[in-house]
Amino acid sequence: MLAPHETSDFMKDFSTVILAGLVSFALATISPVAAFGAEHSVQRTLMVFGDSLSAAYGIDEADGWVNLLAERLTTENPSYTVTNASVSGETSIGGLARLPAALEEFQPAIVILELGGNDGLRGLPLELLKDNLTAMIEMCLAAHAEVLLAGIQIPPNYGPRYTEPFYALFGEIAEDKKLPFVPFLIDGIPQRPELMQEDGIHPKAEAQFMILDNVWPILAPMLRTSSD
Repeated sequence: MLAPHETSDFMKDFSTVILAGLVSFALATISPVAAFGAEHSVQRTLMVFGDSLSAAYGIDEADGWVNLLAERLTTENPSYTVTNASVSGETSIGGLARLPAALEEFQPAIVILELGGNDGLRGLPLELLKDNLTAMIEMCLAAHAEVLLAGIQIPPNYGPRYTEPFYALFGEIAEDKKLPFVPFLIDGIPQRPELMQEDGIHPKAEAQFMILDNVWPILAPMLRTSSD
């Protein structure tokens, strides 16, 4: 049996051990947000939802404009991460079918919607293309994602009766939905054949920075800071 003064010392030591344990547990369970401050609390996803022009067709994925965008954001605005949900050969029909799952999986804050080129190359009726793009935009907005719409042109050999209203369609949708809009994703590149791959449709790796330059001025005002 401990003497009274020994009992007192024992209880003091025991209390010290318990207190130290509680402090250690509390520190271990503090979230990274609390530990490092509110400025690190917000992480957003920017999803590029497109076709081969965004899927780095024919070039190394690391050289594609979407990866260049991801690299720029690491310094310009690291509160965003980029997810490339683009598929080569994708049409608005295919995109409409797979968009719900992509929105659920990635929960993006911003969606760059870049589809329609393959529809045009296949001569899809423009009303159907408009309906598909509009439905995808509405899905994104319903999922609380902002949308940047990227337009495209198809080669002139398809004839002005189709190519001109096809090109205009993207601007009409953007105006109707009041969306940030890039009129022609690869503007300035087809005019320089040396920057195009042999198929005459897809830009080479050395032209990818030009695509990013077309997108960035429209995208940048949409980006929020980590404290917003």
